[in-house]
Amino acid sequence: MENKVSRQLQPWCDLEGKVVLVTGASAGLGRQFCTDLAKAGCYIVAAARRANRLSSLCDEINEIATTTQAVAMELDVTAGRNTIEGAAQKAWAVFGRIDVLINNAGIRGGTDSSLDISEDEWEDVFNTNLNGAWMLSKYIGRHMREVGKGGSIINISSGFGLDRVQQHGSVAYSSSKAGMNNMTKVMALELGRSKIRVNAIAPAIFPSELTAEIFKKKWFRDVAMKIVPLQTSGTSDPALTSVIRYLIHDSSQYVTGNIFIVDCGATLTGVPIFSSL
Repeated sequence: MENKVSRQLQPWCDLEGKVVLVTGASAGLGRQFCTDLAKAGCYIVAAARRANRLSSLCDEINEIATTTQAVAMELDVTAGRNTIEGAAQKAWAVFGRIDVLINNAGIRGGTDSSLDISEDEWEDVFNTNLNGAWMLSKYIGRHMREVGKGGSIINISSGFGLDRVQQHGSVAYSSSKAGMNNMTKVMALELGRSKIRVNAIAPAIFPSELTAEIFKKKWFRDVAMKIVPLQTSGTSDPALTSVIRYLIHDSSQYVTGNIFIVDCGATLTGVPIFSSL
């Protein structure tokens, strides 16, 4: 299967020597991005709050590498300007540059309505999903601009950030991801002259350790198979990893300011009619 997928990913199956900073790297999609990109030859700076899980990730990658290919960096993206700026400098120094930043750190938050959500939860969701991504993009982007060799910033958004998808109990999460989508477009507009490309990926819910419980529920699987056009939930590898690889590879040098929707068509359907269930 791996060889078949690798052939499908040509020419961007080989990303030898690219240096990638991934936030939210200790679990879920972030961890998967790190292991997949390491297989493609990238050097990885894995950033997250849980240092012990980062260490195990980097050990896993480095065990099969001929040299140190992954380095852990403990980082809370909500920590504020001084911490984020220092982290950007530290990450840049690890391998001497950063070619790609993947802003993957994010939280869902609770499901309280717009009138019941607390100010603290609103701020926590925005600080994690939007403010942290903006600040890290700002400081890594400054380094990229100064060096003058361009780069790629990839923001992991969500289908809930799209105009065509709304859900009860998601006011903070959806708003933060919609903000990320617009941030992506404005930064792409402004950083283009420095050959820094900025794109976002808006995935649906893919099976992972973070979504394992919902995928165990038969009603969820049954409903999903009836309303999702491709009639599958897919898997994040290769559904998302292939897009990540493309946006890192030089073949995407003319691609910026886009929101790549990867959802098996799920967000096309809007509110399903009862007859489809």
